[in-house]
Amino acid sequence: MNDQANSVNERYVEATPATLSSWNRQDTTWMLGLFGTAIGAGTLFLPINAGLGGFWPLLILALLAFPMTFYAHRGLTRFVLSGREGADITEVVEEHFGIKAGALITLLYFFAIFPILLIYSVALTNTVGSFMEHQLHIMPPPRAVLSLVLILGLLAVVRCGEQLIVKAMSLMVYPFIVALLFLAVYLVPHWNGGILTTASSVPAPSALLHTLWLAIPVMVFSFNHSPIISAFAVDQKRRYGEHAEERSSQILSRAHLLMVVMVLFFVFSCVLTLSPAQLAEAKAQNLSILSYLANHFSNPTIAFAAPLIAFVAISKSFLGHYIGASEGLKGLIVKSGKRPSAKALDRMTAAFMLVVCWIVATLNPSILGMIETLGGPVIAAILFLMPMYAIRKVPAMARYRGQASNVFVTAVGLVAITALIYSLTA
Repeated sequence: MNDQANSVNERYVEATPATLSSWNRQDTTWMLGLFGTAIGAGTLFLPINAGLGGFWPLLILALLAFPMTFYAHRGLTRFVLSGREGADITEVVEEHFGIKAGALITLLYFFAIFPILLIYSVALTNTVGSFMEHQLHIMPPPRAVLSLVLILGLLAVVRCGEQLIVKAMSLMVYPFIVALLFLAVYLVPHWNGGILTTASSVPAPSALLHTLWLAIPVMVFSFNHSPIISAFAVDQKRRYGEHAEERSSQILSRAHLLMVVMVLFFVFSCVLTLSPAQLAEAKAQNLSILSYLANHFSNPTIAFAAPLIAFVAISKSFLGHYIGASEGLKGLIVKSGKRPSAKALDRMTAAFMLVVCWIVATLNPSILGMIETLGGPVIAAILFLMPMYAIRKVPAMARYRGQASNVFVTAVGLVAITALIYSLTA
């Protein structure tokens, strides 16, 4: 029976064309799922942080966005694909680097993703609280109650399973793209120069490099969807076998082109509308750019639409990142020597996530501060540096050596990590 099933699978893999002409519905679902995971709190805070740096740093970051995003996520996908059939990222690390290194990377993987859930928990609570107070004109419940209800609601969706999460996110992307595009276009008549007031003076090279250095971790975080890459690669390998790398690269390139074009248009529309002083005010209020715009404009449509767009964006990104965070936590529990049942492991993971996310959301730390010191740099170690190290050391990835993109990805990863060290010691 197993031989017959394997034979069917082999025929399916061999019969699966790997050309763009065979693009199918599942590929589109994954493309939108990747987009949906990336577009969340980081994107909604990017106009604030990038805009504060001035015009020229923002322009350079815009030019770096696509290569930085595509090459890094392609490298991580290739890394997962280099493992045995069905192995997720934590298992591939152990396969290539041994049990001790596997445990260390699994720990880093968890701490690269879990803080993002905390960031989304804070952002979601602030967004809903601001919406209730400023648009609905009702007093929001105590912060501890509001955050608990919101996180419980998201975890209820998580219980429906990974495939349903990916499908739900891909469906939510359609109205989100339209809404984000609508808002960016709506702002066009309100462009007043904004950030262009800083374009007349080119900053000194040292000041420019310093600004870029500290902004890259936020940029890394804003386009990051590494938590769902492991599940994505496993599914591609199951579907396409030896053609998985080619097909996954096609899906990634389309997803990244979509997100870079959409996000940069939105970012530039925001920073051409708001002055540097207003961006600084939004940062001080710990609000996303959408919530700030909702309070800034008297237009009732924008006042209601902007916070709802932010709610959808943050919610779907929370779901996508939960997949990666739970994968890492389960890997840590298993590697500690404990072997609970699958159901018990799911319950332990969900309980841990609920308690910690709830506590952090209630405390309301600075979101941009968390992105700068936790999100971007730690993600960079897993997303940028680990796959490049594997390309040099792992025989299964030897065919990717000698590419110029490897040097670029390594450089961006080192910049992000050194920015963390500077931020913590400054």
